[in-house]
Amino acid sequence: MGGIRLAFIEIAPKEIADNPFKLIGSDWMLITAGDEEKCNTMTASWGGVGILWNKPVSFIFVRPQRYTREFIEREQAYSLCFFEDGFRTGLSYLGTASGRDEDKIAKAGLTTAYEDGVPYFEQARLVLICKKSYRDDLRGDCFLDAEADARCYPEKDYHRMYIGEIVKALKKK
Repeated sequence: MGGIRLAFIEIAPKEIADNPFKLIGSDWMLITAGDEEKCNTMTASWGGVGILWNKPVSFIFVRPQRYTREFIEREQAYSLCFFEDGFRTGLSYLGTASGRDEDKIAKAGLTTAYEDGVPYFEQARLVLICKKSYRDDLRGDCFLDAEADARCYPEKDYHRMYIGEIVKALKKK
């Protein structure tokens, strides 16, 4: 099922002109998964995009305690949403509040839309719809940089990595 996306046009992933280091690392993104009955989102500043297995892909990292991870595990796809600067406060809030406790999406003032059943936000300027292709858990014994392990995982709550084929890229008109 396709969604209503009057404000968006579909582009090829290779047409995305944004710098991925700024887009993800500085501007942040929302990782969203679920269905039309219930979805959840989280703010992320770790991840990337590129080519793997001859396909355009995203790779994201989600800690075990994040509520969004339950939705990513259950569904076959997720979205990555990128916003203009005016959404920084909302993105910060969505990164700290839990959807287990409240309707944080509504509280942040976002409107959920769906593309092929995958939730995303109408306020985004760029949306990547990603079909899960691979997942694996990071492990302490695989770190070659012990300082990064100690600094980023003092509780040993290692992220699960998901690689998703970018099946659609939507750009705000």
